Amino acid sequence: MNKVNESILWEFILLGFSDRPWLELLLFVVFLVSYILTILGNLAIILVSRLDSKLHTPMYFFLTNMSLLDLCYTTSTVPQLLINICSTRKVISCGGCVAQLFIFLALGSTECLLLAVMSFDRFVAICRPLHYSIIMHQRLYLQLAAASWISGFSNSVLQSTLTLQMPLCGHKEVDHFFCEVPALLKLSCVDTTVNEAELFFISVLFLLIPLTLILISYAFIAQAVLQIQSAEGRRKAFGTCGSHLIVVSLFYGTAIYMYLQPPSPASKDCGKMVSLFYGIITPMLNPLIYTLRNKDVKGAFKSSVARVFLIKK
Repeated sequence: MNKVNESILWEFILLGFSDRPWLELLLFVVFLVSYILTILGNLAIILVSRLDSKLHTPMYFFLTNMSLLDLCYTTSTVPQLLINICSTRKVISCGGCVAQLFIFLALGSTECLLLAVMSFDRFVAICRPLHYSIIMHQRLYLQLAAASWISGFSNSVLQSTLTLQMPLCGHKEVDHFFCEVPALLKLSCVDTTVNEAELFFISVLFLLIPLTLILISYAFIAQAVLQIQSAEGRRKAFGTCGSHLIVVSLFYGTAIYMYLQPPSPASKDCGKMVSLFYGIITPMLNPLIYTLRNKDVKGAFKSSVARVFLIKK
């Protein structure tokens, strides 16, 4: 870091909603419950997808990746958040802040691409069912997943480096719950126009372009589903695709609001709540959305639980 940053190398203060102390108990309970449900739900999906041979398909491979991502995503921020809510000194070390920034950016970018890859998988499965096993072979879906993770972490290296190079001039009060690019840019004592333009450009690449591809895929999927003669076939197709569309709407809607809207002091608290939604609430909801609307996952979960009880007996 620059010499101008030397005075703040030890810690940052995460303000969060510290100006509303009456909210802290409620937030602590909500975040703790959400975190526990996120851990249990996503671990259940990972274990069931690995234990049940019927779920050894590209779709559930990508879903397992998504669950692992959500586990790491929430763990990078929520434990520190819970500690700060209970503490009078709401601080995070400089190293912890850098780690949060890097991991949150990397996993958020990866999720953008994974959701697009999952929509491509559904497109091939529904629009090209006879060629699905040929197109979505093991090598391809492993490459698609690897490309998503590598691109996400590469983007994080770039954005984290550019953000951390900004001089802070002793400013260390982060008006947020965790270390995120928009909040850290506000600490800088120099013009951040170039950084904000770069952030906007990268956000278009990782948010708008994948979302456009997802919408195009689902336009073709909807057309193909309406041509299915069997009511059961249509219901199954809408079930798996509907789950994915709900997750896409929750994640992209909140992320686009946070990263693509012009900076506004009036939307400060609203921005915090939106960040909490896509950083904590969405990872908690994902396992529920995918399992409640998916008979295969529910059936595999029940059979896995039954096997566990039979082994114990």
